Amino acid sequence: MTDDITVEVAYALPHRQTLLQVRVGADATVAEAIEQSGILKKLPELDPAHLQVGIYGKAATLGAGLRDKDRIEIYRPLIADPKEVRKKRAAEGKGDSQKDQATGVA
Repeated sequence: MTDDITVEVAYALPHRQTLLQVRVGADATVAEAIEQSGILKKLPELDPAHLQVGIYGKAATLGAGLRDKDRIEIYRPLIADPKEVRKKRAAEGKGDSQKDQATGVA
């Protein structure tokens, strides 16, 4: 017989955070803890087949094992590709590099 452990399941939106505590078997996976927490019923917009998750900020798989007091974080999808945002910012900055930083005049 296995002992139970306590873990937290977290999901954050810009203006609201959901943090649920759940007791699971010591051999439970991330997916099992998410299911048992009830967060998928509470937040139907979460698609269990496409969840990106981590444990304390470190990427994890749904099949990963858990330890007592772990915090499972469900990540929102990125709105913009970080590489494309950096490229755009760099391209915009190139035109400004010829300008005087104090006056903004070329």
